[in-house]
Amino acid sequence: MRYIAGFIVILLAAVPYTLGPAVEQPLVTLFSLVAMASWWNLLAGFTGLTSFGQQAYLGVGAYGLYVLALAGIDPFVAIPLAAVLAGIVALPVSFPVLRLSGGHFAVATWVLAEIFRLSVTLSPAIGGNTGVSLPGISGYLPLLRQAVVYWWALGIAAGSVLAVWLLARGRYGLAARAVGDDPVAAASSGIRVARIRRWAYCLAAAGTGAVGALLFTHTLYVQPGSIFGVQYSVLMMFMVLIGGLGTIEGPVAGALIFFALQQTLAAHGPWYLVLLGAVAVAVTLFAPRGLWGHLGRPLFPIAHLQER
Repeated sequence: MRYIAGFIVILLAAVPYTLGPAVEQPLVTLFSLVAMASWWNLLAGFTGLTSFGQQAYLGVGAYGLYVLALAGIDPFVAIPLAAVLAGIVALPVSFPVLRLSGGHFAVATWVLAEIFRLSVTLSPAIGGNTGVSLPGISGYLPLLRQAVVYWWALGIAAGSVLAVWLLARGRYGLAARAVGDDPVAAASSGIRVARIRRWAYCLAAAGTGAVGALLFTHTLYVQPGSIFGVQYSVLMMFMVLIGGLGTIEGPVAGALIFFALQQTLAAHGPWYLVLLGAVAVAVTLFAPRGLWGHLGRPLFPIAHLQER
């Protein structure tokens, strides 16, 4: 299956040469959804940390890219640097936030995202409430820029799925699942619960920061009210829960389902949101493990190495 997945990625990489911008634009959105869902799943699906505030690191990645581009670094070269910056910001934040669990952790992450949003809003040096345009991008022809954004989106999505899979199938994944199932029992078994959760929190922040930087290169404009919007965390939760929490394939399936619903139902106005809610309720009632967890077999197995 890994070879098939690699072949699919190669085929997708050829889209700018074959299908052009009309297909590139929606696929950038899909790839962004896959990456966001995969990193949210690392938190909630493996370590049991349900975050309502991952949009905080979308914003950190986007505004980090702006600062790096202002310093003269090519925006596309700066995407991984913005991701690292998001992970660095998450490290000191993790110490107070990870003292909480359950609903308290979820609310704290949302409050943190609001603090970040207000901080940016009150900072005229980075645009304040009006937002900023991406500097240093004018040297790219429009078609080339769109293609480079597409390749970055594909790389971030594929890299996110691969990174979570590699983490989940090794000793870290075994420890993370133990922490997610019962942190007290995990601690009594010698697992360093705080360290496991901190790694997940910072890695998820870095991955989400990369998506935030990518979105900035895609839209060329960022504004705190949108990039720090709680709707992003709602989308992440929706995709992971309907796809399958704690699986590698589930977030990808959830992203595909949400993307298909978005493309086909968005023209129906408010009914679009009603139908999304109906899908979420139906999956929760009839397939509580998610659609992939209920129907699918693992294409990227993680248990066999953990059980050795």
